[in-house]
Amino acid sequence: MFPESNSDATPIDRRNLLQTLGGGMGMLGAASMLAQPATAASAAGRVLHNPPKAKRVIHLFMNGGPFQCDLFDPKPMLVKFAGQRPSGADLVTERKTGNLLPSPAKFKPAGKSGVPVSDLLPHLSKHVDDICVLRSMHADNPNHGPALLQMNNGTILPTRPSMGAWFLYGLGTENQNLPGYVVLCPGRPVRFSILWNSAFLPSAHQGTYINHSDLDPGKMVPYLRNEQWDRQAQRRQLDLMQKLNTAHREMRGSDPALDARMQSMETAYRMQTQANDAFDLNQESKTTRENYGSGHFANGCLLARRLVERGVRFVQLYYGNGQPWDTHSNHDESVKKLATDIDQPTAALLGDLKQRGLLEDTLVIWGGEFGRTPTSENGNGRDHNHHGFTMWMAGGGVRGGMTYGETDDFGFKAVQDKMHVHDMHATVLHLLGLDHERLTYRYAGRDYRLTDVHGRIVQEIIA
Repeated sequence: MFPESNSDATPIDRRNLLQTLGGGMGMLGAASMLAQPATAASAAGRVLHNPPKAKRVIHLFMNGGPFQCDLFDPKPMLVKFAGQRPSGADLVTERKTGNLLPSPAKFKPAGKSGVPVSDLLPHLSKHVDDICVLRSMHADNPNHGPALLQMNNGTILPTRPSMGAWFLYGLGTENQNLPGYVVLCPGRPVRFSILWNSAFLPSAHQGTYINHSDLDPGKMVPYLRNEQWDRQAQRRQLDLMQKLNTAHREMRGSDPALDARMQSMETAYRMQTQANDAFDLNQESKTTRENYGSGHFANGCLLARRLVERGVRFVQLYYGNGQPWDTHSNHDESVKKLATDIDQPTAALLGDLKQRGLLEDTLVIWGGEFGRTPTSENGNGRDHNHHGFTMWMAGGGVRGGMTYGETDDFGFKAVQDKMHVHDMHATVLHLLGLDHERLTYRYAGRDYRLTDVHGRIVQEIIA
């Protein structure tokens, strides 16, 4: 079901609605209506499944998979039994591992809540009272490709819409002049665009990929401006094209691909007025730039803040090209550099959102596609571990200054208050005002949803 209207009429699904309205201009009107913002007080009058606590999401993706016991899940038993191999080490992972390898990180209570945070994250520890640490995450597959798909698309199959596409389908956009779903990465993560595709959902809901390696807005969004025609000439051309497309559709019936192309052309035209402004970090003060620090991830965090404050519904920031957190060798030295690189920017993002009054209704999610093993690989590396890993959320209606769930004494697997990826998706949708069981799309004879036939809302972490 699409989110219902606030009328007393019996809700109908999207497909039946469009069939009732018929083709031609009725279909165009429906497409326009469904693209409007879907907040409880939207101009279109639509009401969500439940009162939303969050309006937008920033997903900080540590592609490759960080080791939870380095950062947010202290395990003293790793030190005590270092070099041994307990029976719990026999869990299935991607590769063969050796004996217990302790983390060199030291933990201490942080904030008023006293949640322990690693000394590798001194800046972020100051914001722990706004963070809910999810220590009992688990997934279904220890390989990067399937795990990335499950975290992003809700299933290991490569034929399902991404969660960002589901968010945009259910909520609409708050800014008609920018894409509602933006993916930032200084390179290409493993599996690339399939992680933000719309699959069988209307293609207007897919993510817009931005490589922010070069901070020149013209390089991040190439071909943004037409060097041959001014805005008025472009408007006349686009109006003519839309009339031709509308006439084509009236004669031949609805075509989702054509509808999406028409909407994309309008968005591209309107982006000329706002995209350059949104992606121009030179408009930020020197103090703000220094607060975030330097580097691709710092720039990405600042871009994410600029985008959500302009109404972009979902911003996903991948840490880097490929899978930088995939530390099969030289783990300890690599993690020191990685943690240093994310610490200041992530803390600055949380502080900046809070200072601007945005954190209250912006949900920030941090984590990778899985974790890593407490046992060694290649002597000084760690293998993939999907049985138990850590993510965290902040803002957007989540209780801060707490931990949820536990892994076993060594960090092999989740054992208490286990939280599957499906549960995470269900909870995020709930925070956005959407019921994961009712936000469906009919395709190939069945109703699909982000959580498939699984998922529970983890009420314990909701403020």
